[in-house]
Amino acid sequence: MPLARGRCSKRAIGAAAIAAIPMSGCANSPSIGVLGAYFPDWLFCIVAGVVLTVVIYLILKRLQADNLMGPSAVVYPTLVAFLALAVWLMFFQH
Repeated sequence: MPLARGRCSKRAIGAAAIAAIPMSGCANSPSIGVLGAYFPDWLFCIVAGVVLTVVIYLILKRLQADNLMGPSAVVYPTLVAFLALAVWLMFFQH
C-alpha cells in the first residue's frame, strides 16, 4: 500500500509542477497606472489604433484618395487592428 501512495504523490507533484509552468506568465500584470488606477495596456493600444486610423482617414480625405481604398467597412477596422498591434509591439513588448 505505501508504494501506491508514493506513486500517487509523485504524480500529484509532477502534475502540480507542470500546471505551475504556465502560471509564471501571470507574474507581471500588463497594466499602466494612470492617476492611481490601473488600466490594461491593450486598452491604450486600441485607442491609439483608432486615433491613428482617423488621422490616416483625414489625410486620405484631404488628398482625395479615400475612394482608392476598398470597402470602408473592411479596410478601416482592419487598419485599426493593424495599428493597435503595431503600437503594442513598439511600446509594450517587455
